[in-house]
Amino acid sequence: MTVKVTIIGLGQIGASMGLALASHKDQVTTTGHDKSQAVARMAQKAEAVDKIDFNLPASVEGADIVILALPLDEIYKTLKYIAQDVREDAVLMDTAPSKTTVAKWVKELLPPKRHYIGLSPALNPKVLEETGRGQEAARADLFAKGLMAISTPEGTPEEALKLATGFVNLLQAEPYFVDQAEIDGIMASAHLLPGLAAFSLTEAIMAQPGWPDIRKMAGKSFTEAMRLFETEEPSALAEITLQNHENALRVLDDYIAALQSLRDEITEKDGKKLGTHLSETVKRLENWRHERHQGSWQAVGTSKESLPKMSDILKQQVGGLDKLFGPRKKRPDKD
Repeated sequence: MTVKVTIIGLGQIGASMGLALASHKDQVTTTGHDKSQAVARMAQKAEAVDKIDFNLPASVEGADIVILALPLDEIYKTLKYIAQDVREDAVLMDTAPSKTTVAKWVKELLPPKRHYIGLSPALNPKVLEETGRGQEAARADLFAKGLMAISTPEGTPEEALKLATGFVNLLQAEPYFVDQAEIDGIMASAHLLPGLAAFSLTEAIMAQPGWPDIRKMAGKSFTEAMRLFETEEPSALAEITLQNHENALRVLDDYIAALQSLRDEITEKDGKKLGTHLSETVKRLENWRHERHQGSWQAVGTSKESLPKMSDILKQQVGGLDKLFGPRKKRPDKD
């Protein structure tokens, strides 16, 4: 019996998930949906999904796993639209960078016995220097050799967690179990602050009275710095910031303190101190790059043995998902 997966949002993340699952057709069948019909057709043509369904509620009917590969500002309305069509005991997962927010929305909008698990991907180190976006940047190994943080609300059934872990394994990612509040704090530093810093830098430069002349000389350094801001739609960045505002304020305070420290060193005109500070920071960055490419983390808290792969789960469960989740209840006929 195959696991039925619906992927809503067929940009780089959603399409890459579909491409990774495509080599496991004996275990998984995929349905795709995107608000852009052209994007959905492209995903099917690229074999990122087995089929597409342009009707959003219908796309999730009967799905064992529903993936929301969407910006945070699109998730609430999507949940509201599909709430009554997600079957009992289905596992709903998202890739947005604010898990406590999505967990709250799921609890508010979905009927009982629909299980939410948050996913936060750290991508394959091969793609860290790439600048492509959207479905054109999708690839089957996008998550390979990277971590996938898994966070769950209290009381999530073990069976749902096992299924999510098996799903992550099929993406060739390493499961990384973390608390929802903790991953929100982590993502504020790793994802949110770079975008806000790039926005602030853009504003600081372009708001200067000399911008008409500065713009003529702006080149690679300016472009590279601005790219961080361009990786997130402004509406999505605003939503992430407000929904994770406590962590946003904390990391912004840290950033302001770092800038103030740098300003103080420049004011002191101590070249040796400033040079040492900059060199130490660059060295830490280089160490991180090495660790990130090698995946040589000291203690990331993964636990391969405790949670088997999806293939093992299905083989061990006589009757497949009926055993894993209990017998499926028939849906009443719709008028």
